[in-house]
Amino acid sequence: MIAAESGSHSDGYGSRLETRSWMSQRTGHAPAGVAALTVGALGVVYGDIGTSPLYAMRESFASHHHSLVTSNDNVLGVLSFVFWALMIIITVKYLIFVMRANNNGEGGILALTSLVLGRDRANTKSRSKRGMLVLFGLFGTALLYGDGMITPAISVLSAVEGTKVKTDRLDDWVVPIAVVIIIGLFAVQRRGTASIGKVFGPIMAIWFAVIGLLGFVAILDNPVVLKALNPFYALQMVTSNNLDGFLALGSIFLVVTGGEALYADMGHFGVRPIKIGWFTVVLPALLLNYFGQGALVISDPSAIDNPFYRLAPEWAVWPLVGLATMATVIASQALISGAYSLTMQAVQMGYIPRVKITHTSAGSYGQIYIASINWVLMVACIGLVIGFQESTNLASAYGLAVTATMAVTTILFYVVLRERFGWKRPPAMLLCSTFLVVDLGFLGANLFKVPDGGWFPLVIAGVVFTLMTTWHTGRGLVAAKVRRNDLELSTLMQRVGPQAIPRVPGVAVFFFSVPGLAPPSLIANLRYNKVLHDRTFICSIKTDEVPRVEAADRAEITDLGWGVKQIVLHYGFMDEPNAYNGLTEGAAAELGIDPERATYFLGSETLHVSEMPGMAKWREHLFKFMARNSTKAANYFGLPSGRTIEVGLQVDI
Repeated sequence: MIAAESGSHSDGYGSRLETRSWMSQRTGHAPAGVAALTVGALGVVYGDIGTSPLYAMRESFASHHHSLVTSNDNVLGVLSFVFWALMIIITVKYLIFVMRANNNGEGGILALTSLVLGRDRANTKSRSKRGMLVLFGLFGTALLYGDGMITPAISVLSAVEGTKVKTDRLDDWVVPIAVVIIIGLFAVQRRGTASIGKVFGPIMAIWFAVIGLLGFVAILDNPVVLKALNPFYALQMVTSNNLDGFLALGSIFLVVTGGEALYADMGHFGVRPIKIGWFTVVLPALLLNYFGQGALVISDPSAIDNPFYRLAPEWAVWPLVGLATMATVIASQALISGAYSLTMQAVQMGYIPRVKITHTSAGSYGQIYIASINWVLMVACIGLVIGFQESTNLASAYGLAVTATMAVTTILFYVVLRERFGWKRPPAMLLCSTFLVVDLGFLGANLFKVPDGGWFPLVIAGVVFTLMTTWHTGRGLVAAKVRRNDLELSTLMQRVGPQAIPRVPGVAVFFFSVPGLAPPSLIANLRYNKVLHDRTFICSIKTDEVPRVEAADRAEITDLGWGVKQIVLHYGFMDEPNAYNGLTEGAAAELGIDPERATYFLGSETLHVSEMPGMAKWREHLFKFMARNSTKAANYFGLPSGRTIEVGLQVDI
């Protein structure tokens, strides 16, 4: 295994870690550019939260673990919770505060974790204290994979179930149709979303306009629902329904699923377009539709079986089913693409083994495809649809992962407020405690979903968390064994006396993760071949705790003498670490390396599970399995296989 196990060593981080100031935002877009980005954000950022009206209101009144009578007071109470959840969690928490905590403009829980980890990284005591925070961040990341599996399943299934409002002839076909749609969705992923993505925004704009209009018409017929703006009705609903009132919060929370997407996708669109889209389109449309559903249920309590579709006139049901299906496919696409991006970041940060990443667009960064993740998600989604059969059953599994992730985000955000933005303890504690009370309230209600399906995202998170921590710990053990006999490059050069070593023509690039130390492959080459290339480069690939590193800043070069140079290639955790291209970018371009004629030397460890202290035996076997099945280093770093030599080394773990 080579160089560049991201995050394994502290070298090269401190001086390159940058964070935007508290008040920074992306500005400078032309009006037309902001408009285009806003429309684009409607498709990518708001797909998940925008399709929640399909099932959230219905589930708030009846699920496997609670049941509310569709009385006027209960309807107003649920609507009051909907309104204040959208305002407190999405508007205040994410849009006003959390999105300010960005790592060079990029958001998401892994970016937030990198901000927490980056401070005082070289300080062993400080690093150990925040180890628990990093584990929180990793577990929150793991939970998002469960969310990525459930969202396409429940969204597509709930859209297709709209046919039941019109006819019962297709009842037996709902699950097969949903499965076919899901298979088609995942099958086209390898083609990329660059072209189809252009229509995502306009379709979602139509979607929000339609659902807003349907709700508005219903509110005109029964404007009494506007009383729900008073939070008193929310409090009354909980107190008057006792345990059922509290458990209903687990379903009401479905209205804010997708909130993490606002934060995770901010780097693609910027803060301003996301805010404009929320305040001008998404929030008004969602509130109108939810309140419209409430107005309908007050007038006709039986409509609670599917209040979303029953808002539509008879003639509009079939077109609405078609539009809803497209909207849910778009929402699913956003979650799938998010899983790809999350995986790439985790690989770069050293928490997941290398995987084959295919870039599907030459002009759009971030358009990637990861086959292994794609097929795992597809199988999981199909299994969920077949296993749960109905969206109301799936709703019992949905929400727990998102709620837990939001609580983790609040905890990490508190640390960033204190350490990055210099907030005093009292105001930071007051703000984050308020958010945490809301998060934990919803989380507590969602915990009752565990027996009815909530166990699924927890199991997925547990598996992913175990894989991530096993890989990171295992790489640390291997690095410690490989570095047991560390030798400084300068010392090696002095010992072997390069002047006396026969030089052979050509360019050789030796890879190793720690700058300044002699790569085992170089030592082996000197020991057995007893030659040194005329031009020899020692290359280290480092993942900095910033999202991206500009090509001009990519390479740091140190001349070691005797024709030997050290090159450190820096990449962000959202960059593709292509060493083949990196050797010709920035300062490295001045070296005149022809990557097609160079010879590349990599270290390759053969792992052996032993009785030596380290991890539990089962984790060591798991780590060995993961290492054996990870993408070859040469392929991952873009090196030509015909010019790459791997030097083996057995490592006992």
